[in-house]
Parts: sequence; structure tokens; C-alpha cells
Amino acid sequence: MAKLKLEARPEPSAFWSYASPLLALLCTVVIGVILFAMLGKDPVRGLQVFFWEPIKSGYALGELVVKATPLLLIALGLAVCFRSNVWNIGAEGQYILGAIAASGVALMADSESSRWIVMGILLAGVAGGMAWAGITALLRDKFNANEILVSLMLVYVAIQVLGYMVYGPWKDPAGYNFPQTKTFDAVTRIPRLFDGSRVSIGVVLALVGVVGVWIFLFRTRAGFAQQVGGLAPAASRYAGFSSRNALWTALLVSGGMAGLAGALEVAGPIGQLTPYVPAGYGFAAIIVAYVGRLHPVGMVFSAILMSMFYIGGELAQSRLGLPKSLTGVFQGLLLFTLLACDTLVNYRLRWALATGGKA
Repeated sequence: MAKLKLEARPEPSAFWSYASPLLALLCTVVIGVILFAMLGKDPVRGLQVFFWEPIKSGYALGELVVKATPLLLIALGLAVCFRSNVWNIGAEGQYILGAIAASGVALMADSESSRWIVMGILLAGVAGGMAWAGITALLRDKFNANEILVSLMLVYVAIQVLGYMVYGPWKDPAGYNFPQTKTFDAVTRIPRLFDGSRVSIGVVLALVGVVGVWIFLFRTRAGFAQQVGGLAPAASRYAGFSSRNALWTALLVSGGMAGLAGALEVAGPIGQLTPYVPAGYGFAAIIVAYVGRLHPVGMVFSAILMSMFYIGGELAQSRLGLPKSLTGVFQGLLLFTLLACDTLVNYRLRWALATGGKA
């Protein structure tokens, strides 16, 4: 009797390295159809909400870009970390600290402030994210603490810091007791690219980041050292590359990108600091990075896909009566199907004849 078995490939498949994310997306869609049917919803309407509504008009495309921008920025920083074998799982915390630091500068604005304060807001966001990531780097460097646990636990510390600020010293006295800062002055708002759209210069910064990370990783000696350190630490030390420098570079770049994303959010679409700033972008960006194969160009497309899941989840809540948590379900499905499909990179399926006999 014939049966399927996995057979190791002599070398990884270049085809499946790129086709695996597409197969994972197809599997996610199929499972999504089954979920919609089980929930008593029209599967065609469900897929339309997730994959057509976010792109059906110019305004919808603008909202898609607004969602994709922070995901792409954070994923770019995470790609530098992961290629360096540094497992930064706390980008969400760095995103929050970037938002807090940027808000601190924005709240200093008054009627005499110039538009150049926007530059200070963005730089403060970068500094806040780098400082928070620097804690992880310091503990890993000096005490060999596990960066996965440290960076993840710092996310919850960041949430508490955010809560303290919006419930305490930064709480808007004219805000009817809501836990939020006052709305930032117009002079502090991130410039928008188009009238009638929320798309800001953040998307330009994200695309510049794509080019910058690509050049750094694939066209500079420093980027080569980062990747060699991740793939072969012993060879890296033999070549004279510093693992300590690689650690700090990876975490500071990742933290700075996440902090920039936080600054762009609070001074852009949100316009103030609230307890709802944590939107899960830092965790979703991990999926964005891996679906995009840790390549800057690939992450552009995976960030767009992930933002479709965010918008689709919101629309499913309002139009289909489904819980907003469906966004997380689709994100998780995409990640797990990708992990499963990645098996085909190193293994092939073969039909084999089952042999009889006793073991």
C-alpha cells in the first residue's frame, strides 16, 4: 500500500522558499472559508470583507497604507534582529515607549511652536524605542539574560508606564475624566501626503527604510557581519566580527524603528496618547517579517497583507457581527500554515510503498 512520506532534500528548494508564503496564504483562505461557514456566515461575503473591501476605493487603499506603515517599519527592524540571531520579541514595548516619548515632545508645543517640532517628535520616538531596546541589550550583554524573556516582559512594563502617564500627570483635565492626553496641537501633526486621506509622510519614511535596510544588510560590511554572526557565530568570531557590537546594533536599530512607528501613530492618525495605543503591531510585525522572508521588499507585501487582516477584522465586527478577535485568528492561521508549508523547503513529499512484516 502506498503512503506519503517526507524525504530530505539534498539542498533547500529555492522555489519553495518563495512559494511557501503563497501556499500558506491559500491554506489560510481555505481555513477561513471553513470558519465562516461554521459560524453561519456567507464565506464569499467574509472573504470580500477581508480581501476586497480594503482595496475597493482610493480612500480604502489609503487606510490600508496607514495600517501597513507601522507594521512595515517594525518588521524592518525585527528583520535586522532575526538575521543577526537576536530574538527581539518585545517590539510592542519599544513601539509604546516611542509613542510616549513622542507625546512628551508634542505636549510641549504651544502657539509659537514651528512645524520643525515634528522632527523633534519623530526623533524622540526613535530615542524612546532605542532606550527601551537598550535595556534588553544591556541585560543580555552584561548578565547574559535571555533577550526573548526580557524583551517580552518589558512590553508589560511599557503598558504600565503608558497607563501611569494617561491616568496620571498627562491626563487631560478637560477630557471628562477619560484616560488620555489632550489632543495634540495642529502644528505637531505629521504632514499628510494627500487632502482627504490620512496617509502621511510615514509611508515615505517606511519606503526609505526598506531601501536603507536592504543596503545595510546586503551591500555593507557591517550588514554582512550582522548576518554572519547570526548564521555562524564561531566563524564570525574567527573573522574578527564583534558579537557584542552585533547585539547592540540589532536591538538599537529594531527599537528605533519600532519607536518611530509609535511616534508616527500618536502624532498622526491618533493625535493624542491613549491607553489604546498598543494595537498589537509589535507582535503582528513578527509574522510580517517571516512571511516576507526577512527581506525588505518581501516585507512590503506581507505588511499590506497583514493590514488587510486588521481592516478586515474591524469590518467583520461591524458588518458581519463577528468578534474583532478574528483578526488575531487570521494572523495566527497565516503564521502556523507558513511554518507547516516551510517544511517543503527542506523536504519533499514522496509516495512510498508500505512494506509488510514485523518490526
